[in-house]
Amino acid sequence: MLGISPLGWLHTLGSLPAIPLAAYMLLRHGRITPRLPAGRAYFWFMLIGASSVFLIAHQPVSVVIGAVTLAMLFLGYGAYRLPLSPRARGYVETITLSISVFLLMLPTVSETLRRLPAGHPFVTDLKDPLLLGTQGGLLVALVVGLTWQVVSLRRRAAP
Repeated sequence: MLGISPLGWLHTLGSLPAIPLAAYMLLRHGRITPRLPAGRAYFWFMLIGASSVFLIAHQPVSVVIGAVTLAMLFLGYGAYRLPLSPRARGYVETITLSISVFLLMLPTVSETLRRLPAGHPFVTDLKDPLLLGTQGGLLVALVVGLTWQVVSLRRRAAP
């Protein structure tokens, strides 16, 4: 179904719950919150998705996205251990985990547009304007979201 292998289904279904978890935390807390139950679940689902991409990747860029996603995930969740001030650790955690959400959504929208509806997908070419526009929209959302998060962190830290 949809041309997805069993490993592809593991990858897809393993990482899919990370999307609503990220949306919930971003809307509720303004960032990914690693120490809350939703944040712990996000870590494990992202780990499944980002790790399994190496087993199914057909394009070199997929391997790069998977590797960078894992790096952002581990850096974000390990930020509290870095030899930095608590304030700096908060910035590292927030920025890297927001980038991990972007890296989750980039291939998600690309694969969704290239596979659905079944038999007649919205996009058949990686240079399709709809796909490029959607990817550009995600980039704009990342820049706007990170800016808002950094401003919010600064306001919280201001005396």
